[in-house]
Amino acid sequence: MARRKGLHFYQKEKKLNSTLLKDIFEMMIGTFIVIFVAVALTYFAGMRTSVIGDSMEPALYNGQEILINRFIYRLSTPKRGDVVVFLPNGNQNTHFYVKRIVGLPGETVQIIGGKVYIDGELLEEDENFDKMIDAGIAGNELTLESDEYFVLGDNRNSSEDSRSGNIGAIEKRTIIGKAWFCLKSEEGEMGFVE
Repeated sequence: MARRKGLHFYQKEKKLNSTLLKDIFEMMIGTFIVIFVAVALTYFAGMRTSVIGDSMEPALYNGQEILINRFIYRLSTPKRGDVVVFLPNGNQNTHFYVKRIVGLPGETVQIIGGKVYIDGELLEEDENFDKMIDAGIAGNELTLESDEYFVLGDNRNSSEDSRSGNIGAIEKRTIIGKAWFCLKSEEGEMGFVE
């Protein structure tokens, strides 16, 4: 057999080696596991809902979608300042309400001169909250039971909350969970609920 004379360029065939295949397979499995865990956590420990109305502005806006942590209050109790999602009086036929906890179990709550007083002391709050025009049922002292919370909207003069006789103090059993992450805002940003 005669050999060709001159320059020869051999193209070396690339072969997939077993290490590369193993790395690709592990990456695919890892991605699948992360997606599965994220979906499972959202389904079992979380929930998604939309804010209805302007009662939580400027923190949360009408139509804004939020994620609810349904698991947290099984391990701990709600704290003052938490933004909670609840069904007023446990009514399954209404939309979810989103409000901020102001009064805790066992405390006495009263609204005097548009400001919140807890156990007779002025509650130090964010300066952005409006002075309340209507104290509602909180014009008189309200003593919360061992499982009750007093909630207000951040937009105090445009909120149906614990000041309203049809809502009043909310029981812990009616709290669905804590609003912890907003999926979009008017500015298009995502972030944690404060």
